[in-house]
Amino acid sequence: MAALDKLVQAIRDYDVDGSKNWAIKTLAEGADPIKALESVSGAMKEIGDLFGAGELWLPDLIGAADAAMAGLAIIEEAVLKSGKQAKRLGTVVIGTVFGDIHSIGKTMVAALLTANGFKVVDIGTNVPHDQFVQAIKENNANILAMSAILTTTAPEQLKVIKALKEAGLRDKVKIMVGGAAITTEFAKSIGADGYRATAPEAVELAKIFAPA
Repeated sequence: MAALDKLVQAIRDYDVDGSKNWAIKTLAEGADPIKALESVSGAMKEIGDLFGAGELWLPDLIGAADAAMAGLAIIEEAVLKSGKQAKRLGTVVIGTVFGDIHSIGKTMVAALLTANGFKVVDIGTNVPHDQFVQAIKENNANILAMSAILTTTAPEQLKVIKALKEAGLRDKVKIMVGGAAITTEFAKSIGADGYRATAPEAVELAKIFAPA
């Protein structure tokens, strides 16, 4: 079995260390980094489809996402060095707002976005507004996805939007919000572009927001 096949299998097995190692070996064998990227995305799409069909569960999705991200970090660096352009629907910066450390919903959305062809930059939880702005600048993101689980932290989403306006970036990104504390009405009140209650719905919204 070629290294690339073993990389894909490591993702199916939720093997983070294996994904890293086989990504390195795949590139060492001279594989085209773009094709390697497509194979990893294909593996995640397979996992995402099984999750959507109810054949896999949330821990499976998160385990596969962790493994895929480990391999992707190595492959994407090789893509950058090659000067080639990977075909992506868009770049999404995703994170949970300041004061909130909940990650499961965010991680699920990130995994499904990756599976559906987006480049995802997950900046974690408890993220201050200036870090959202910085991540959007550094990654030239098209979409911002923010999560807030607590009613006490939901207003942080508005702070991020205000910070984007001050930085002159608001019109350059579509803003998606979600989390247990968020409603359609709240999303409208803070000037977000959209809200969805579930991870699969969030992915469909991102597809609408993806650059033409």
